[in-house]
Amino acid sequence: MQSAAKDIVARKAAARKAAFARRAAAHSKDLGHAGTISLLEFLKPHRGRPLSGYMPIRTEIDPLAAMAEMTRYGSVGVPVVQGDGQPLEFHRWDAGQPMIAGPFGAMVPVDAEIVIPEVIILPLVAFDAAGFRLGYGGGFYDRTLALLRETGPVLAIGFAYAAQQAPDLPIEPTDQRLDAVITELGVMTF
Repeated sequence: MQSAAKDIVARKAAARKAAFARRAAAHSKDLGHAGTISLLEFLKPHRGRPLSGYMPIRTEIDPLAAMAEMTRYGSVGVPVVQGDGQPLEFHRWDAGQPMIAGPFGAMVPVDAEIVIPEVIILPLVAFDAAGFRLGYGGGFYDRTLALLRETGPVLAIGFAYAAQQAPDLPIEPTDQRLDAVITELGVMTF
Protein backbone atom coordinates (compact mmCIF):
# COMPACT_ATOMS: atom_id res chain seq x y z
CA MET A 1 0.00 0.00 0.00
CA GLN A 2 2.82 2.42 0.82
CA SER A 3 4.36 1.72 -2.57
CA ALA A 4 1.10 2.68 -4.34
CA ALA A 5 0.89 5.91 -2.32
CA LYS A 6 4.51 6.77 -3.15
CA ASP A 7 3.83 6.00 -6.82
CA ILE A 8 0.88 8.39 -7.06
CA VAL A 9 2.85 11.13 -5.26
CA ALA A 10 5.68 10.71 -7.76
CA ARG A 11 3.28 10.68 -10.72
CA LYS A 12 1.56 13.85 -9.47
CA ALA A 13 4.93 15.57 -8.99
CA ALA A 14 5.95 14.70 -12.57
CA ALA A 15 2.57 15.87 -13.92
CA ARG A 16 2.92 19.15 -11.99
CA LYS A 17 6.40 19.79 -13.36
CA ALA A 18 5.24 19.33 -16.96
CA ALA A 19 2.08 21.37 -16.37
CA PHE A 20 3.96 24.28 -14.78
CA ALA A 21 6.09 24.54 -17.92
CA ARG A 22 3.02 24.50 -20.20
CA ARG A 23 1.26 27.08 -18.03
CA ALA A 24 4.29 29.40 -18.00
CA ALA A 25 4.53 29.23 -21.80
CA ALA A 26 0.80 30.02 -22.19
CA HIS A 27 1.01 32.82 -19.62
CA SER A 28 3.86 34.45 -21.54
CA LYS A 29 1.57 34.70 -24.59
CA ASP A 30 -0.96 36.75 -22.56
CA LEU A 31 -3.97 34.63 -23.50
CA GLY A 32 -6.00 35.47 -20.39
CA HIS A 33 -8.28 38.12 -21.92
CA ALA A 34 -10.14 35.60 -24.09
CA GLY A 35 -10.52 33.33 -21.05
CA THR A 36 -12.00 36.19 -19.04
CA ILE A 37 -14.64 36.82 -21.71
CA SER A 38 -15.64 33.13 -21.64
CA LEU A 39 -15.68 33.14 -17.83
CA LEU A 40 -17.95 36.20 -17.66
CA GLU A 41 -20.36 34.67 -20.16
CA PHE A 42 -20.45 31.39 -18.22
CA LEU A 43 -21.11 33.22 -14.93
CA LYS A 44 -24.13 35.23 -16.20
CA PRO A 45 -26.75 32.71 -15.01
CA HIS A 46 -25.07 32.61 -11.60
CA ARG A 47 -25.19 36.33 -10.86
CA GLY A 48 -26.28 36.99 -7.30
CA ARG A 49 -25.08 33.63 -5.98
CA PRO A 50 -22.20 33.82 -3.48
CA LEU A 51 -19.01 33.27 -5.47
CA SER A 52 -15.34 32.77 -4.73
CA GLY A 53 -12.48 33.49 -7.07
CA TYR A 54 -8.79 33.66 -6.22
CA MET A 55 -5.92 36.09 -6.11
CA PRO A 56 -3.59 34.92 -8.91
CA ILE A 57 -0.03 33.98 -8.09
CA ARG A 58 2.89 32.97 -10.28
CA THR A 59 1.62 32.24 -13.80
CA GLU A 60 -2.04 31.53 -12.92
CA ILE A 61 -4.62 32.93 -15.31
CA ASP A 62 -6.10 36.08 -13.78
CA PRO A 63 -9.81 36.02 -12.79
CA LEU A 64 -9.88 39.48 -11.16
CA ALA A 65 -11.81 41.26 -13.93
CA ALA A 66 -14.57 38.63 -13.78
CA MET A 67 -14.60 38.75 -9.98
CA ALA A 68 -14.89 42.55 -9.99
CA GLU A 69 -17.84 42.32 -12.39
CA MET A 70 -19.55 39.74 -10.18
CA THR A 71 -19.33 42.03 -7.11
CA ARG A 72 -22.01 44.12 -8.85
CA TYR A 73 -24.48 41.26 -8.31
CA GLY A 74 -23.52 39.64 -5.00
CA SER A 75 -20.86 38.57 -2.56
CA VAL A 76 -17.45 37.54 -3.87
CA GLY A 77 -14.84 35.92 -1.68
CA VAL A 78 -11.26 34.75 -1.97
CA PRO A 79 -9.75 31.64 -0.34
CA VAL A 80 -7.78 31.91 2.87
CA VAL A 81 -5.65 28.99 4.05
CA GLN A 82 -6.38 28.15 7.69
CA GLY A 83 -3.62 25.57 8.15
CA ASP A 84 -2.29 22.25 6.89
CA GLY A 85 -5.01 19.64 6.51
CA GLN A 86 -7.77 22.24 6.94
CA PRO A 87 -10.44 23.31 4.45
CA LEU A 88 -10.24 26.82 3.05
CA GLU A 89 -12.19 29.73 4.44
CA PHE A 90 -13.48 32.40 2.06
CA HIS A 91 -13.30 36.09 2.94
CA ARG A 92 -15.31 38.80 1.20
CA TRP A 93 -13.38 40.62 -1.50
CA ASP A 94 -13.95 43.86 -3.40
CA ALA A 95 -11.57 45.44 -5.88
CA GLY A 96 -9.42 48.06 -4.20
CA GLN A 97 -9.97 46.92 -0.63
CA PRO A 98 -6.98 46.61 1.76
CA MET A 99 -5.17 43.28 1.34
CA ILE A 100 -2.24 41.58 3.06
CA ALA A 101 0.01 38.70 2.05
CA GLY A 102 -1.40 35.35 3.08
CA PRO A 103 0.10 31.86 3.03
CA PHE A 104 1.81 30.87 -0.24
CA GLY A 105 2.01 34.49 -1.38
CA ALA A 106 -1.65 35.01 -2.28
CA MET A 107 -3.17 38.27 -1.07
CA VAL A 108 -6.08 38.05 1.37
CA PRO A 109 -8.48 40.74 2.65
CA VAL A 110 -7.45 42.55 5.83
CA ASP A 111 -11.02 42.21 7.12
CA ALA A 112 -12.20 38.63 7.58
CA GLU A 113 -15.88 38.72 6.59
CA ILE A 114 -16.74 35.10 5.75
CA VAL A 115 -18.51 34.19 2.49
CA ILE A 116 -19.90 30.68 1.89
CA PRO A 117 -19.65 30.28 -1.89
CA GLU A 118 -22.06 28.38 -4.11
CA VAL A 119 -19.86 29.03 -7.15
CA ILE A 120 -16.08 28.62 -6.91
CA ILE A 121 -13.55 29.64 -9.55
CA LEU A 122 -10.47 27.53 -8.88
CA PRO A 123 -6.89 27.95 -9.99
CA LEU A 124 -5.13 24.82 -11.14
CA VAL A 125 -1.87 23.44 -12.42
CA ALA A 126 -3.44 20.94 -14.84
CA PHE A 127 -6.82 19.46 -15.75
CA ASP A 128 -8.02 16.51 -17.78
CA ALA A 129 -10.93 15.72 -20.10
CA ALA A 130 -12.84 14.04 -17.25
CA GLY A 131 -12.94 17.22 -15.16
CA PHE A 132 -10.23 16.44 -12.62
CA ARG A 133 -7.67 19.04 -11.63
CA LEU A 134 -4.16 18.91 -10.35
CA GLY A 135 -3.40 21.61 -7.82
CA TYR A 136 -0.29 22.46 -5.86
CA GLY A 137 -0.54 19.35 -3.68
CA GLY A 138 -1.96 20.64 -0.40
CA GLY A 139 -5.47 19.23 -0.97
CA PHE A 140 -7.09 22.47 0.20
CA TYR A 141 -9.69 22.71 -2.59
CA ASP A 142 -10.48 18.98 -2.49
CA ARG A 143 -11.20 19.13 1.26
CA THR A 144 -13.17 22.35 0.86
CA LEU A 145 -15.29 21.13 -2.06
CA ALA A 146 -16.06 17.85 -0.26
CA LEU A 147 -17.19 19.77 2.84
CA LEU A 148 -19.28 22.33 0.91
CA ARG A 149 -20.89 19.64 -1.25
CA GLU A 150 -22.12 17.87 1.90
CA THR A 151 -24.44 20.80 2.56
CA GLY A 152 -25.65 21.58 -0.96
CA PRO A 153 -24.69 22.00 -4.58
CA VAL A 154 -21.49 23.90 -5.34
CA LEU A 155 -20.44 24.75 -8.88
CA ALA A 156 -16.66 24.23 -9.21
CA ILE A 157 -15.15 26.04 -12.22
CA GLY A 158 -11.51 25.54 -13.13
CA PHE A 159 -10.00 28.60 -14.81
CA ALA A 160 -6.90 27.85 -16.87
CA TYR A 161 -5.04 28.14 -20.12
CA ALA A 162 -5.94 25.45 -22.67
CA ALA A 163 -2.28 24.34 -22.63
CA GLN A 164 -2.80 23.14 -19.06
CA GLN A 165 -4.95 20.23 -20.22
CA ALA A 166 -3.22 16.89 -19.68
CA PRO A 167 -4.17 13.62 -21.34
CA ASP A 168 -4.00 11.61 -18.13
CA LEU A 169 -3.79 12.82 -14.54
CA PRO A 170 -3.15 10.58 -11.55
CA ILE A 171 -6.38 10.60 -9.53
CA GLU A 172 -6.99 9.68 -5.89
CA PRO A 173 -10.35 8.92 -4.24
CA THR A 174 -10.24 12.25 -2.40
CA ASP A 175 -9.84 14.29 -5.62
CA GLN A 176 -12.95 16.36 -6.37
CA ARG A 177 -14.22 16.66 -9.94
CA LEU A 178 -14.81 20.08 -11.46
CA ASP A 179 -18.14 20.97 -13.06
CA ALA A 180 -16.49 23.03 -15.79
CA VAL A 181 -13.14 24.29 -17.03
CA ILE A 182 -12.92 27.62 -18.81
CA THR A 183 -9.95 28.50 -21.00
CA GLU A 184 -9.16 31.04 -23.68
CA LEU A 185 -10.55 28.48 -26.18
CA GLY A 186 -13.93 28.09 -24.51
CA VAL A 187 -15.84 26.05 -21.95
CA MET A 188 -15.70 22.36 -21.12
CA THR A 189 -18.48 21.00 -18.87
CA PHE A 190 -18.50 17.69 -17.03
